[in-house]
Amino acid sequence: MTYEEIVDSIAEIPRFSKNHSLPETRGYLDALGAPDDVLWKGGTKIIHVAGTNGKGSVCNYLAEIFRAAGFHVGLFISPHLVDIRERMLLDGEMIPKEEFVRSFQKVTALTTPHRGPAGDISLPEKPEHFTYFEFLFLMAMVWYGEKKPDVLILETGLGGRLDATNCVRHKSAAVITRIGMDHCQYLGNTISAIAGEKAGIMKENVPIVVLEEPGEALEVFKEKAEKLEIPLFIVHLRDFGGCFVRPGRIDFSFCYRYDSSVFTGTLNVRTRLSTSAVYQEENASLSAAAAGLFEEEIRERSGRPAGEIIGEGLSEAFWPGRMEEILPGVYIDGGHNPDGIRAFLESVRQIPVPPGGRRVLLFSAAADKQVSVMADEILRSGLFDRIVAVPMGIERSIRKEDLVRIFEGQSHPADSSADLSADHAAERPAVSVADLAADAFRTLTAEKNDNELIFAAGSLYLVGILDREEGRKNAYQDIRT
Repeated sequence: MTYEEIVDSIAEIPRFSKNHSLPETRGYLDALGAPDDVLWKGGTKIIHVAGTNGKGSVCNYLAEIFRAAGFHVGLFISPHLVDIRERMLLDGEMIPKEEFVRSFQKVTALTTPHRGPAGDISLPEKPEHFTYFEFLFLMAMVWYGEKKPDVLILETGLGGRLDATNCVRHKSAAVITRIGMDHCQYLGNTISAIAGEKAGIMKENVPIVVLEEPGEALEVFKEKAEKLEIPLFIVHLRDFGGCFVRPGRIDFSFCYRYDSSVFTGTLNVRTRLSTSAVYQEENASLSAAAAGLFEEEIRERSGRPAGEIIGEGLSEAFWPGRMEEILPGVYIDGGHNPDGIRAFLESVRQIPVPPGGRRVLLFSAAADKQVSVMADEILRSGLFDRIVAVPMGIERSIRKEDLVRIFEGQSHPADSSADLSADHAAERPAVSVADLAADAFRTLTAEKNDNELIFAAGSLYLVGILDREEGRKNAYQDIRT
């Protein structure tokens, strides 16, 4: 099979079908040569990241920090925006196509019935029935086992406890990002229940870094850490701070005191984040705290203070689709659930509108998200003069008729209790529903004037669609010219 045929074949694998059990997934990994054991014996540090919002950003920040120190870094993430190989990175570069093909062939070889080396666990007769995520995870582990990076950062797909990545035996640290209400049909209907699923990545002898909020989640993490007798490092809001100095930049400072039976010390970081997204402050803080657990290794490899290296890595990090200004005054953001939209709106508030100008939003979402809640948050914010809602033209997208129903049902004006500046929309914005995201985006950018700001948000799939339409390497080039 050619590379293109393989990509098409993988695309046909169900994304949300029933996962295999962790022992079964472990059996597949053992049958592939237990690459995680190979990595561990070779000295690779494996960092596991879970959470509702911010996982990808934390993974990216960590990767850049360790790269700044001189380590070779593997990064397994999801979803991808344009190219499926974005999910498997080594030192910031995607897996080469020929190596992607070879990894695919090794995983598909498991379709031959046999017993693996995982005790009495026999591999199912039809292991081709992997989920989309399981298949790509196994491919990635095969590749990383060959490449042997110094550090491997693994992002969970869905949840944590039953996630395919959680079958990895050896981890050096774990991070859990902000917990919110998402994927409730799989993870539970309360913050505590969802936190319990995410806490499944917590293991004996593996330090864990978490946020102080929401409080219900923190209590779950505290209880699990106490039961496992592992160090729990809590990042508090008081530990970090920043302010905008110009569009696309945040002055960032982080001061953290480690105090546990296995690790003590103080970490000070001062740097500039290359982003307009205020929510990245907490993601950068989680990343800095996690990297600080490897202070000695960072100092020995780089020959410089860990705080300096961490600051350099944070400043170099760039994560597409997170309040990314892809044209002057045109931003895209992948906020895809109520908490993500609230964080997006908070960042929008920090970007001043030119005198006499206005804000316009292109919005879409996946059908299985809390779209009504997201629409309500957007309308109550009073930030936008015009909203164009669109279906994305993919299987998971919300339908046009549902968008009409949702936005017609949200009839209230801007919330008078909101902290709105004078340039915010005072009345209900003009709302319309278009047919196609890419066409609507082209129209909005073509008609844009200099005192107008355009935002596209609601789903990472939306960001990916806009990227694919124009091409990430020369993104939106036809609009520029």
